[in-house]
Amino acid sequence: MTDVVDKATRSRMMAGIQGKNTIPELMLRKALHAKGIRYRLHYAKLPGRPDIVFPRFKSVCFVHGCFWHRHPGCRFATTPATRPEFWQTKFASNVARDHRNRDELMAIGWRVATVWECALQRKDLDPVVTTLIGWLIGGGSEVIEIGGGDGQVRHSPRALRSHRLQISPQMPSTSQTHRRCAGSHGDNP
Repeated sequence: MTDVVDKATRSRMMAGIQGKNTIPELMLRKALHAKGIRYRLHYAKLPGRPDIVFPRFKSVCFVHGCFWHRHPGCRFATTPATRPEFWQTKFASNVARDHRNRDELMAIGWRVATVWECALQRKDLDPVVTTLIGWLIGGGSEVIEIGGGDGQVRHSPRALRSHRLQISPQMPSTSQTHRRCAGSHGDNP
């Protein structure tokens, strides 16, 4: 199957794909900031250079694109028809790197959240943000995945092999969240 655009156009399109400050990441950051949660961005001293770092909670958040990071069962995680061997290798290395980074972070005592792009496709981000804040403040499992158009969450104490749970967080009021998070933006990991 041939490409629908010429080689120069495809190259320009691929070069425009960003690794940080993506639209889903900016949407999540804006929603977290509006709820009073403060964070650091792309902290280079941590494995994998997480998208969002919450030093006060010793937690990090990766905002993964479903296509590039192969969100299991997601309709956005398609494989291009051209050069399937290349894409399988590329996707496999991305997933392996994600697992390695998560394991390294957990080994040094950090909790890891992954928010999938498809969870941020809705107009109302409140369920995603509420779940993430509940996980941060509650100090629950070491790993959480938030994704899917149906708002599903996976928790796991050590690995991401547990069953899926529906979002039903019990969140404190916004004023309680502000009090708990006051001054957290200046903390260093």
